[in-house]
Amino acid sequence: MIFGLLLIWLITAIGLWLVIFLVPGIRAKSTGDLIIAALVLGIINALIRPLLWILTLPLTVITFGIFALFINALMIKVTAAIVPGFEIDRFSDALLAAFIMAMLAISGFIFIQWFLFDSVFWFEVWSESPHIYM
Repeated sequence: MIFGLLLIWLITAIGLWLVIFLVPGIRAKSTGDLIIAALVLGIINALIRPLLWILTLPLTVITFGIFALFINALMIKVTAAIVPGFEIDRFSDALLAAFIMAMLAISGFIFIQWFLFDSVFWFEVWSESPHIYM
C-alpha cells in the first residue's frame, strides 16, 4: 500500500513537472516546491475531491463527465493557493493542466497494464456476463 501511494505521488509530481513546461501560466520556484505541491494535491484529491464529486454528480452526469475537469482544475488552483512556491496565473491555466494530467493518467493506466500484463484489458459491462477483451 505504501508503494502504491509513493508511486501515485511520483506520477503526480511528474505530471505537474510536465504541466509546468507545457502551460506558460504555471510555475514552481524550485523542485522542492513542485514535490510539496504534488503532496498537497494528493492530499486534497484524497480528502476534498470525493466530496465535491458527490455534490456535483448530477452536473457531471449532464455534462458527460466534462465537469470533472473543472473540479480537478479547482483542486490544482487550491493547491497553488496553499503552496507558496507553486503559482497559477488563471483558472484557464489550471483547466489546461487538469486536462493534461487526465491524459497522462489515462496513458499511464494503459502503459502500466501493458507493462505488467503484456496487454490492456477492457471490460464489456453491458452484457449479463462480463467479457474480457485483450
